[in-house]
Amino acid sequence: MANMALKKNEMPAQAPDVRNKNFSEVALGYTEEQAVDEANRCLGCKNRPCVGGCPVAIDIPEFIAKIKERDFEGAYQVINRSSSLPAVCGRVCPQETQCEQRCVRGIKGEPVAIGRLERFVADWHNENVKEPPVRPKSNGHKVAVIGSGPSGLTCAGELAKKGYDVHVFEALHLAGGVLVYGIPEFRLPKSIVQKEIDTLKALGVTIETNMVIGKVLSIDELFENGFESVYIGSGAGLPRFMRIPGENLKGVYSANEFLTRVNLMKAYREESSTPIQHAKKVAVVGGGNVAMDAARCAKRLGAEEVYIVYRRSETELPARAEEVEHAKEEGIVFRLLTNPVEVLGDENGFVSGIKCVEMELGEPDESGRRRPVVKEGSEFVLDVDCVIMSIGTSPNPLIKSTTKGLETQKWGGIIADEETGRTSREGVYAGGDAVTGAATVILAMGAGKAAAKAMDAYIQNKD
Repeated sequence: MANMALKKNEMPAQAPDVRNKNFSEVALGYTEEQAVDEANRCLGCKNRPCVGGCPVAIDIPEFIAKIKERDFEGAYQVINRSSSLPAVCGRVCPQETQCEQRCVRGIKGEPVAIGRLERFVADWHNENVKEPPVRPKSNGHKVAVIGSGPSGLTCAGELAKKGYDVHVFEALHLAGGVLVYGIPEFRLPKSIVQKEIDTLKALGVTIETNMVIGKVLSIDELFENGFESVYIGSGAGLPRFMRIPGENLKGVYSANEFLTRVNLMKAYREESSTPIQHAKKVAVVGGGNVAMDAARCAKRLGAEEVYIVYRRSETELPARAEEVEHAKEEGIVFRLLTNPVEVLGDENGFVSGIKCVEMELGEPDESGRRRPVVKEGSEFVLDVDCVIMSIGTSPNPLIKSTTKGLETQKWGGIIADEETGRTSREGVYAGGDAVTGAATVILAMGAGKAAAKAMDAYIQNKD
């Protein structure tokens, strides 16, 4: 029976004053009854506008129709045709600006909770289906993928399904890229990521860790070793700083370092070999999802006060609305229209505060957002003992500097065709943050999927 309720089914979650003290997953997931009820809100539109908002083109009406029939495994198989990481996407994709934004139900109410339904289906499959996927027959061709983040894993999965011998080279000691070092456990449990990786391995994908391409092996050497095409999905892990006085003080972190220590190295545990500072008052500079993750981690590490310091207003915050809402619920304080100008230190070289100025919004800049300008005479000091810079990242220059004929942007991004990922170097393709700079998981996945299709065509045409 159709459900014409104007609002989505609420997502069960830990209470804010409980979850801000632990690293367990915040959202608990739909029950079967909630999932079926939410699926019945879908009108099954013939023109399927939601599909056009999905970077990997999941057949959304079809998988939701399967949920209505309580055919949850059938729904998973529909998603699996288009996405290699459904349990991940259901948790971290910004559906509100993609598929759900185009949902017809959103015109007079809230859109169908497509992301929550995707998560439910993937979790149901992982809980109830134990048989590994069938490994495709080999086509006799060998390809390399650099980086095991969402873009690299998607590319690897798509090529493995076509019978390629796929080798993924990961610089860190664990596969998963930003999914394991960047996104906190309370948003994306690492067991979920490992399950998705195990599925790819069952398809025949080989993953080699501690392999820094550009150091251990070059792209030229990969070709010499029999790889017929290479995909660069190495992400954008090089942090940016504001270049203001005091950024070299003890207690100043990049968000990348802070989150890597917390997520990958489990620095919040007492027995950790790489402990992290348990600060009392923390300022996180920036307004994106990474800033929200860093602030919420700092709160869970015991900080009494955590501030988001952002130079524009709440309207311009680039973070997902859900992440902002969760941060506020957990006690994160937002100091908006505020910009740091200096990090202050004590006589021992530790952070003792951050000098800021208040901002006003002027005319729009090249990004279309109103440009912040300093409000005269507004300088003040925020009392903190830790500062986390979360103002963006850029690609590591290692691959660029060790690969002949690979053209890049001035800021470091690899130049690649938008539709195919083809680079200036024959047989080399690239996508995700290594090309665009820091973006979303699903956009990186879309690039990996498109490049896999192009690499397949390249190799088959060579034959």
